[in-house]
Amino acid sequence: MVAVGHLLGYIAGTIDLVKIFGKTLGETQFKQMTIIAGAALLFTVAVTCYSVEERVLISGRDSEAKSGALKAISLILTTTMHLPRRIQAICWVQFWAWIGWFPFLFYSTTWVGETYFRYDAPASQLAQKSDDALGEIGRVGSLALVVFSMVSLLGSVMLPLLIKSPEDDQLQFTPRPPPSIAPLVSKVAGYKLDLVTAWALSHLIFAGSMALAPFTQSFRFATILVSSCGISWALSCWAPFAFMGVEINRLGSPNSKEYRRLSVGPEAPYEMDGRRNSNSSTLHITHAPADQSSASTGELAGIYLGILNLFTTLPQFLGTFISMIVFSALEPGKSPELATEAEPHEVHGTDGPNAIAVCLFIGAMSAVAAAYATRKLKHL
Repeated sequence: MVAVGHLLGYIAGTIDLVKIFGKTLGETQFKQMTIIAGAALLFTVAVTCYSVEERVLISGRDSEAKSGALKAISLILTTTMHLPRRIQAICWVQFWAWIGWFPFLFYSTTWVGETYFRYDAPASQLAQKSDDALGEIGRVGSLALVVFSMVSLLGSVMLPLLIKSPEDDQLQFTPRPPPSIAPLVSKVAGYKLDLVTAWALSHLIFAGSMALAPFTQSFRFATILVSSCGISWALSCWAPFAFMGVEINRLGSPNSKEYRRLSVGPEAPYEMDGRRNSNSSTLHITHAPADQSSASTGELAGIYLGILNLFTTLPQFLGTFISMIVFSALEPGKSPELATEAEPHEVHGTDGPNAIAVCLFIGAMSAVAAAYATRKLKHL
């Protein structure tokens, strides 16, 4: 569904919305796309809030209901310092990967558009003064992102059929397909990659594509590089949450001593109560004695997913800082493609490397680190 949303959004980005809607939603393409994206987000969140029913949480202590934000933050920080090894490894893979994905998702459209106007656009088109230069670049760049989204959508559908589930090695039964297709199923299953290897390869595909960004001088080649990252994006939207789901499921496994009771300090003395069944709409949680430094698996499951989101968000701040340094060093002036009315001394030159391409190259190096961290996950 993420791939479908990307595809629809980028297709909308290729259309001249100002000609269709006039200036009712804004006088530029960017403003109109912002309004449309905001409306779509509001609608989907409203549908989710209306459709989802959650269990009622009943706390065993009244004081727990009055605990403040500081205690919640303390619990998150303490849990982060005591993560199980595999969950910690997944978070670090996500951290390194998103240092690479941040500049790609934010700047790839502009990079493709700038590449087109610098190397492929005819001189007659460059001579024309556009009232919405950013919109023109965005529409050209969105064409590449449409292909990227199509590749990502295809990968999201096909890759689960070609990659082994993380739990395949733990199956307690022997699959018995129909005799007519049993030989084919067995042969195909023998060539399936495990999810760890596929995830590591996806990082390397992204790294190899973005490492070529500084050397790109063609709109078509830039489109090919961006499109090839669709496979990597499909796995990035799937693999970390699949692994995290497996590890969280192990939290409640009675056979897993490593995950059953987790020491997270005295701030989280929780223990699961057995009074829960599939038909109940209420989740009862009792509290262990204060001297027991253990937390319930149900409580920690949500915290683990929140920590994974933190490891996804923090690289964005780091990526912004890196991009600021790169832009200040390589392109300190205004963009010649966007600042069409600026004085010649105010715009930066185009003889040196493209600053966005350099940011993408740095992201490629981070993706190599993510691939290495992913391979380490296999041995934990």
